[in-house]
Amino acid sequence: MRNTLTEENYLKAIFHLINDEHTVTINELSKFLKVKMPSVNNMMKKFVEKKWVIYETYKPLVITGKGMKEAALVVRKHRLTEMFLVEKMNFGWENVHEIAEQLEHVHSTIFFEKMDEILNFPKFDPHGEPIPDKEGNIIAQDLKKLSSCKVGDIVIFKAVTYSEQDFLRYLNERKLNLESTLEIIKIENFDLSVKVRLGTKNVILSSNAADKMLVKE
Repeated sequence: MRNTLTEENYLKAIFHLINDEHTVTINELSKFLKVKMPSVNNMMKKFVEKKWVIYETYKPLVITGKGMKEAALVVRKHRLTEMFLVEKMNFGWENVHEIAEQLEHVHSTIFFEKMDEILNFPKFDPHGEPIPDKEGNIIAQDLKKLSSCKVGDIVIFKAVTYSEQDFLRYLNERKLNLESTLEIIKIENFDLSVKVRLGTKNVILSSNAADKMLVKE
């Protein structure tokens, strides 16, 4: 039986919220999805029946291997779609999230396999996030937030953790693209804004922006 749109949205939320112990709480899901706790409880009972989660009252949900694979496959569809829109349809990376939100619910496996083939099997989406493979496996990345860097660090901008238009346009205006080399010049004590050297110019980033940028040393 095909997963419903609502089930897929819950699966994707679990994928984004899950911690190293493979758990997530009902409260976290409620806040992330902006739905009431009783609705989350009812959906998780269905997930238990599908063996996607282990659920005990007053305890965090434990995501099973089967549940993680299902969640990763929804994310795979989303990220492949974003990559296709950028690489083959010339959309800007700031304009693909909302479209992918709609297309990720297409149920045709062959459709996304063909998309993957046309793109030559990319490992990352336009925002630098890894694309799960057909089995739901995902590449682990050793990245850290720009906000955690120190003055003098030289890093490569690899990914963003937030793909809404306002933030990506903010980066576009400052010519900050993935794979850019950044040198941390100054961190303001007052507001924790970060001044970086990008090529021959200096760019000042808010602490909020630096917190959403992932880099590699």
